[in-house]
Amino acid sequence: MFRLYREIERGEFFIIAVDCAQGGIDANYGQFLSKTKIDVPLVFEKNCVAAEMTPLIHEALEWIYARTGIEPVVAFERQMGGISALSQLQTLNRNGHYRIYQRRKIGTVDGEVLTDVLGWDTNLQTRPQMLGDLKQAIDNNLIKVYDKTTINELGKFIITKKGRAEAAPNCHDDAVMSLAIAWQLYQTEVAPTVNRVRVRQNNGTLSKIF
Repeated sequence: MFRLYREIERGEFFIIAVDCAQGGIDANYGQFLSKTKIDVPLVFEKNCVAAEMTPLIHEALEWIYARTGIEPVVAFERQMGGISALSQLQTLNRNGHYRIYQRRKIGTVDGEVLTDVLGWDTNLQTRPQMLGDLKQAIDNNLIKVYDKTTINELGKFIITKKGRAEAAPNCHDDAVMSLAIAWQLYQTEVAPTVNRVRVRQNNGTLSKIF
């Protein structure tokens, strides 16, 4: 389910994005992007419904907080059960050790403000932007990706004759879409201020997950 590619260090700020699935051939795919090091040292992949995935992501978020001392930000894609999964995640976050991403509203008289809408909405407006931004990041080596599944999916992402970016026939895009969401959050989310960082001596463990 979880694949860890390097040690997580204290003081790192993490952004987590999850592409949700409702079972079948598609997987719930999560990318744990370090904004501090601009790499993805941890990924999650599991074929299950979003409700089954959510407690596992919660435990990983608690582990990230215990290791880093900094609250990560997490966004589930709202489609494919993501809305109900976010409600479940919000309930699980009793200790407030992570922040659930809230949609931003731009162009108000007060500037950019947060809304009450949780999670990331992939739609006709956001999809081209997020995939275009991710392509630029990959092409310019701005982000380090270790995960072979993600690398393979990136290599099989094509532009159709209609100009739409999507997975090649009989291929998956869960890893690509979750990484694209993570890269969008990379551009907008900032770490908590120093006085909000809660330092813990316990480094935590993911022994129940790995």
